[in-house]
Amino acid sequence: MKKVGFVSLGCPKNLTDTESMIGILKDTYEIVNDPMQAEIIIVNTCGFIETAKQESVDTILEMAEYKKKGNLKKLIVTGCVAEQYKNELLLEIPEADAVVGTGSYQDILLALEKAENNEKPVIAGDINGEIPENLPRVLATPSYFAYLKIAEGCDNRCTYCIIPYLRGKFRSRTEENILKEAKILAEKGVKELIIIAQDATSYGMDLFGKPTLHLLLKKLSLIEGIHKIRLLYCYPEKVTDELICEIASNPKICKYIDIPMQHASSKVLKRMGRKVTREQLVTLVEKLRSKIPDITIRTTFITGFSGETEEDFNQLKEFIEKMRFDKVGVFPFSLEEGTPAMKLDGVIPEEIRKERADALLKLQQEISYEKNKEKIGKTLEVLCTGQLRDGRYTGRTQGDAPDIDGEVIFEGDNVKLGEYVNVLILDASEYDLEGKIPYNFEEDEK
Repeated sequence: MKKVGFVSLGCPKNLTDTESMIGILKDTYEIVNDPMQAEIIIVNTCGFIETAKQESVDTILEMAEYKKKGNLKKLIVTGCVAEQYKNELLLEIPEADAVVGTGSYQDILLALEKAENNEKPVIAGDINGEIPENLPRVLATPSYFAYLKIAEGCDNRCTYCIIPYLRGKFRSRTEENILKEAKILAEKGVKELIIIAQDATSYGMDLFGKPTLHLLLKKLSLIEGIHKIRLLYCYPEKVTDELICEIASNPKICKYIDIPMQHASSKVLKRMGRKVTREQLVTLVEKLRSKIPDITIRTTFITGFSGETEEDFNQLKEFIEKMRFDKVGVFPFSLEEGTPAMKLDGVIPEEIRKERADALLKLQQEISYEKNKEKIGKTLEVLCTGQLRDGRYTGRTQGDAPDIDGEVIFEGDNVKLGEYVNVLILDASEYDLEGKIPYNFEEDEK
């Protein structure tokens, strides 16, 4: 069996595609982690913003070096960059041997067969087509958690975003297929499901004419073995009262929601093509905290969008100061070819975009530190994710998503990976918490 290596870049949605490709190939090829061993390397690229595209190109070229210093014979490019530049990529990067678009990752075996036959195939199907179902899948995450993609594509058409042009229109998966996959994951030992889509809150609109995410979450929570369900990528204007009620009342759903807000100036939001105002954002945050007092709210903002004045930026800064979000990501605006934002006037110099982003990150760092200090003295449920050399463990609370949020470093004895334990918080930093498993006198006496 020939050896195949994977590099998966970008978001968890991309990672689930990678996991499906591994599942498709695992019976025909040997999957390896060391690129020096790999005879075939597949780079699943991200093209969300310019820095992501540059990372993708750099990674493709880095992997191509293994044709000289390793065993590499064929280099395959998949994902968003492959979709966006399917007609140019093989010419611009001749080291690549095949291109597979976002609508065709299920055809990865065909791409490899053609590449090994010394063809240079470009396989790019309909990005608006049916979502491939019942594909084999090999988790690239630790066995105790998995991402569960409930939809593909996006209909929101924000002026800065390239995703609809790379992933197609919004399409919900059927409840039947989602629940079937979730049950398989639970049987494999997955305890935490992380719900993902380009726009999770639109789930059901194309199937039932109304959003039904809250109903799907309720059904997922009934699956035996699933301990927690985490919700990512929710559009603010689509966070319904029914969804809030389900998060509040269902003990299996993490009191955590990821709502990319992107800005807080109504004028900038309108230019972005967002369907929400500053006032509506304030109302939503207040409602969430009223109905779910212990909720963790994560959001993201873009600085330096074309036409953003100093006053607009100050509005955004004041909004963050007032709202005191738990988690915030900030990105300098990236001009993406093919998006409506390319035609807008008032382009902000790149240096100012970055300066504004840095200022917001510094502000949020102070807020995060203050909010973390409020957790000192509390006992929190923590999912164990690893062990350090000094014997302490690492873990996540329900307020921490993997890879993007902080972690808890705690003392304990004989804690297993994937085990949920109660941890007393003793110290805090800007992003992380420290603590220990409380001493149980009654258990010790037994």
